[in-house]
Amino acid sequence: MMLGSLARFWHKGWITELYVKPSFYFTYQGFEWVRPLGYTGMHLLFAGMALAALLITLGLFYRLACVLFFLTFTYVELIDSTNYLNHYYFISLISFLLIWLPANHYFALDVTFKRQHPINSVPRWMVGTIRLQVGLVYFFAGIAKLNGDWLLRALPMKIWLPAKSHLLLVGPLMYETWVAYLFSWFGALYDLFIVFFLLHRKTRPAAYFLVLVFHLATALFFPSIGVFPYVMILSSLVFFSSAFHQRFLATIQRTGLFRIAKLNSPALPFKPRANQFLLTIIGIFFFLQVLIPFRFLLYPGSLFWHEEGFRFSWRVMLMEKSGNVFFYVKEPGTGKTYEVNNREYLSPLQEKMMSTQPDMILRFAHFLAETYQQEGIKEPAVYAECYVALNGRRSRLFIDPTVNLAQQSLSWRHYSWVLPYQKSE
Repeated sequence: MMLGSLARFWHKGWITELYVKPSFYFTYQGFEWVRPLGYTGMHLLFAGMALAALLITLGLFYRLACVLFFLTFTYVELIDSTNYLNHYYFISLISFLLIWLPANHYFALDVTFKRQHPINSVPRWMVGTIRLQVGLVYFFAGIAKLNGDWLLRALPMKIWLPAKSHLLLVGPLMYETWVAYLFSWFGALYDLFIVFFLLHRKTRPAAYFLVLVFHLATALFFPSIGVFPYVMILSSLVFFSSAFHQRFLATIQRTGLFRIAKLNSPALPFKPRANQFLLTIIGIFFFLQVLIPFRFLLYPGSLFWHEEGFRFSWRVMLMEKSGNVFFYVKEPGTGKTYEVNNREYLSPLQEKMMSTQPDMILRFAHFLAETYQQEGIKEPAVYAECYVALNGRRSRLFIDPTVNLAQQSLSWRHYSWVLPYQKSE
């Protein structure tokens, strides 16, 4: 899937659009050193990533390919938080896990070319790591939906569904309030419980049918979500038994397109040694995966308004949020004020994403202060007038316009200059 996605990314010109053309990038806290590599460098990086994806698919030079894919893919995603998507984060996590798992010991060219010994069984916990990672995505997505707007007001479904009224047969239903509630409640219950049904052999076929229905419907109604539905459809197959996958591989062999190499000796069962380092790495990995989605509890105020602790917590399509932000640079010595044209520095996508996210607003304000200082203005002050609308409610002032953002530090602390959220219908 990643090989196909990268080819599509290249074909549509998104490498240039997202990682070459912008003059400014919203880096992540602590990863300011991650920068784009220019036109040639970024295309070479994506070519290396695609090669790694192909090698992982074939099971050739598998371990090296996993390391290469994880590093290149994660590097690209750290360049600009504008492009953050949950499934990109998921792909980074899965590719990291695959580095440590012996996925190239059976249906792989590493075995065909005798680079690895054949293995026909692995400890259950190795498959369990992938199942757990997929399960965490679903479960935390379900927990995130347990809020008043989603369950009691069917927001933002009430806003989004009428835009799909052109769909054949179901289009007229998109205006019905009960349909918005059905989508909201079904989505929450699905995410919370689907993993438990996938784990149980008797309920697995019906559960996977729901996986298909849910994600194909998501792809149909919300195409902007990208490849995420298809990633989850295929990833959920990890819950099926080894016998299911053996039958699947046998079917592939019968096509004659790919064959498992005939071995001179029977495959040997995998008997791992007690590897304290590996267990420690995976233990820390999942400890952080459970901890990170709850970090929002460390911050006061409304999560959807402040968005502190929002990323990396599997909050998928939970709100409709839009904003407009105007920046003003003031020269303390003369009192002159300059209004900033955001499009001079930002792409339309960057401006849209920045206008509702405090950390991105602050990072851009610091950039403006540095830019105007280089143009001869001493200690420029940067102010912003920002209005944001959340889940269809009226637009309201988002940040304190009297605060000099150039003097506010970039950190993981609560941003006190973001005005409190007052709910009103």
